[in-house]
Amino acid sequence: MKFNNFIFLVGFSAIIMSCKAQNQPTTKEKIEQAAAMPFSDPDNTGGWIMNTELSDDFNGKEIDTVKWFVEGRNGDYYIWKGRAPSQFVPQNVSVKDGKLKLRTAWEPDYKFYDESYADGGMGSSKYGVFKDGTPMPVTTAGVLTNKRFLYGYMEVRSKVGNAAITGAFWAIGHEQELDVYELMGNPKNKKGNIREDSYLATAHDWSPPAKRPTKIFNHIENLDFRTADDFHVYGAEWGVDYLKLFIDGKMIRHFTQKELGTAFVLNNPMEVWLDSEIFFWLGLPDKEELPVDFEIDYMRVWQKPSDNILVKDAAFYGFEGPILYEENPRPLKLVPENSETNDYQKFWIIDEASSKFLNIAYGDYHKGVNSLEFTGYGKTDTLEDEKVVALGPEGSLKLEAGNYTLSAKVWLDQGVIPENLYVILQNPKLEVTFSDLRKLPRREWITIEADISRTKASAVNDALAIEVRKKDLPKIRAAKILIDDIQIKKK
Repeated sequence: MKFNNFIFLVGFSAIIMSCKAQNQPTTKEKIEQAAAMPFSDPDNTGGWIMNTELSDDFNGKEIDTVKWFVEGRNGDYYIWKGRAPSQFVPQNVSVKDGKLKLRTAWEPDYKFYDESYADGGMGSSKYGVFKDGTPMPVTTAGVLTNKRFLYGYMEVRSKVGNAAITGAFWAIGHEQELDVYELMGNPKNKKGNIREDSYLATAHDWSPPAKRPTKIFNHIENLDFRTADDFHVYGAEWGVDYLKLFIDGKMIRHFTQKELGTAFVLNNPMEVWLDSEIFFWLGLPDKEELPVDFEIDYMRVWQKPSDNILVKDAAFYGFEGPILYEENPRPLKLVPENSETNDYQKFWIIDEASSKFLNIAYGDYHKGVNSLEFTGYGKTDTLEDEKVVALGPEGSLKLEAGNYTLSAKVWLDQGVIPENLYVILQNPKLEVTFSDLRKLPRREWITIEADISRTKASAVNDALAIEVRKKDLPKIRAAKILIDDIQIKKK
């Protein structure tokens, strides 16, 4: 009887354990349950908040063109038309079964653009035709976010197509590019820099002269799976002075600015790209292996909260690059190395007279790689005008009425520096004086701050101006000062 009871209990326990095992959530279910959290930080110890302007779970019936720019839609292409001989085409972009699908197809009847694309030392081809004249009628697809973000964590759950075609998850901003991954489902060249069971991440410096080599770092990870066989989660945590790469929640690489110095150029807002490309050095796809789909279950971006009202434009107020006017159309020919002022991107305005003494200094910084420098002068020079000014573009400052603290980081060189530094809010006009600079510590980054009060909100043309005035300077030998990381916080 005891033996029979024992058998019954064992059998019953096995059934219970089996039921429990069957009820355990799968990896995909765990991901869905933790949809509000990064897969690398499921308990949200980092205090992340999802950026819903960029994030997309692709649960609709078609791609959301408010969030995404589709290459080739309405005949519009941004920056490029794809890596020739393949070409991006909009009909290869679809949303189905809760996934974004970017198709690569063999389309001999497609009318490709009669132009070529050259990519540095990687070769040049016409669209639809390989460089040796062989027909290569391969159409691919590419999409990118209409908005950009500065610092945070970006993540996709994806599977690449099982062919000699890449799937890429990457981002670009002013003078910078981050390839979170480039994967290839089934390359012809099994010994190349991307295999079917490896992962390649790279960052590029596109500051002038934007000629190769532009790579500042890369990382190749050997995987225990084929990237075309199943979905996996890939992420990148991007901070002011670091980058962390993740696969399935595990950190695989950690780059820091301390390690890279001024080569760490990831300092401006970036837009997120998802696309497929041909890499001829890894082998070209055959007709028989197409079509294939690069499938993305979701793309999500999280960021950390900040009490700095200027946080979205912190790159501009840290003198790293332009301020973006994302409410205006993005110029279709806008490339990362472009430094021209237009309706979409605007830079600090320093007139010719001021530029003799005031400039954006590369390599001297509190954060990033740049700061605003007042160069000072020797015994044979002086300020000819009453002041030198760095002026923000109209509409770059948007403040509600209220009480605030305005702060900046400054570096004060040895010697006679200006007695005062002025920051002027343009409309409504408010002049803020940082006085007694000569009493402050020298040759180290320190914080200066002042409380301000505004009775009216910013007008549409409001902006910040930074001034050094002649009356506060010695007649000869004025010392250098640096200004960085301007912030405004509500009191």
